[in-house]
Amino acid sequence: LLAHTLDYTGYRQYALQVKDLRTGRLLLKHPIERVTSVAWALDNDTLFFTQEDPVAKRSYLLGRVSLKTGKVETLYEEKDELYDIDLSRSLDGRYVFCTSTSKETSEVRALRADEPAGSFHVLIPREDDHEYYAEHRDGLFYFVTNRDAENFRVVTAPVDTPEVAHWKDFVPHNPAVRVESVELFAHHAVVSELEGGLPYLRVIELDTAAQHRIAFPEPAYEAALDINLEFDTSVVRFNYQSPVTPASIFDYDMATHSRVLVKQQEVLGGFDASHYTCERIFAPASDGTRVPVTLVYRRDLRKDGPQPLLLYGYGSYGYSLPDTFSSNRISLLDRGLIYAIAHIRGGGELGEPWHDRGKMKVKMNTFTDFIACAEHLVSTGYTTPAQLVTEGGSAGGLLIGAVINLRPDLWHAAILDVPFVDVINTMLDASLPLTTSEYLEWGNPNEPEEYRWIRAYSPYDNIGPQAYPHLLVNVSLHDSQVPYWEGAKFAARLRATKTDSNALLLKTNLDAGHGGASGRYDALKEVAFDYAFLLTALGLE
Repeated sequence: LLAHTLDYTGYRQYALQVKDLRTGRLLLKHPIERVTSVAWALDNDTLFFTQEDPVAKRSYLLGRVSLKTGKVETLYEEKDELYDIDLSRSLDGRYVFCTSTSKETSEVRALRADEPAGSFHVLIPREDDHEYYAEHRDGLFYFVTNRDAENFRVVTAPVDTPEVAHWKDFVPHNPAVRVESVELFAHHAVVSELEGGLPYLRVIELDTAAQHRIAFPEPAYEAALDINLEFDTSVVRFNYQSPVTPASIFDYDMATHSRVLVKQQEVLGGFDASHYTCERIFAPASDGTRVPVTLVYRRDLRKDGPQPLLLYGYGSYGYSLPDTFSSNRISLLDRGLIYAIAHIRGGGELGEPWHDRGKMKVKMNTFTDFIACAEHLVSTGYTTPAQLVTEGGSAGGLLIGAVINLRPDLWHAAILDVPFVDVINTMLDASLPLTTSEYLEWGNPNEPEEYRWIRAYSPYDNIGPQAYPHLLVNVSLHDSQVPYWEGAKFAARLRATKTDSNALLLKTNLDAGHGGASGRYDALKEVAFDYAFLLTALGLE
């Protein structure tokens, strides 16, 4: 039996159906609409699911469906508008978890997967600013928690007594290491960590407590657990890539510490990784904070002096911008561009404090960090403002919109992809998707002080009569995260206000959502258009 969800518009609204792979028959009389996550019980009949609100797109309902009877039940409704819910099942198959999360707090409900008709029960009642997530193995819950641990730790507790009084440290708190998650196997645990802006995978042998990190060879890279479906195994599958190493999947033997390359992304056109190199530097922010910047370029085209450079950024929601490989990017590198990624505050690269120092009342740090990265790349000879272009999408589009208002002279051209640029008006409209849950990231502009935080950087509200760089604004008609009219309003106000004659293009995809075109070739055409814009602005072929 295959449970699957489908979205046909790009609005990220999915319908659930179940297919019998032996006969091809669909088992649900009617698809269940607006499903956001699913988990099977162990009876080969019961499926749990979560649903989102049709307007706010907040995942708030937990349901259960029986394939034999067709009966659909609602089990739980999350009434707090700051919270979304999500389903998962422990790798050992024993428990189904329903996790309610806000930007700062979480709460987990659990149900034995072999008791599908039972009721979910709360493991640790929610408390403000306490985030925790649950896994299970051998009669113990393993909690990844920030209680008394700003960068999180892992604790265990018996399934019958999960309360805090019964917790025992499994991975103690380390202020220098952000614990992201734990994956539990029959004889090993794998902890995903962040340290110094880079990801690590720590393997712990459960019988002996011996532990080691999987070694990665490059100065900047992305590594994460891949899909692991087997519980009783000594082999863990992970993916690895870097700006010069194509996406690679490895099987790693946790007992022998040996690895086997299972698959690597094929790159056409005679790609040779040895022709490229990546490095990591640090840019001083205005308050002295060292901000990591990853650079990748072609070795034989690296000049002694400055050259064209594309600086990319995001810096929101605690999301760590990964140092990944892009076969599309080779087209730029082979033309002599340097590609740079700024790991600015508001992201999560340096742990929870990195996020906290780039949100709410100190959100301005995100934008000044990005400007500091650009200034450092200019002052150290990598590029000049006449050769510097920049790009960001969604909250990264907010970033680009803010920095071109603050320092329009620093950039030659900029691309804003599905940009969140009308922050005040969007956050004042609680009927729009995501607004209420985002109060803990940006602030609630209905509160006067928080209004002032946002008003200081909201791109649409800070457009001024000044010269701007060449601009391309990309929006999508079916975007559920950032409505298309935000970018359209931004472009219209710029046209009415700016004093230059540089290009300002508004491009609207009428058949896509927040992620852009979904067809393989249509997606490549979008990338080609963006690259053509940047290269034309730089005077390159």
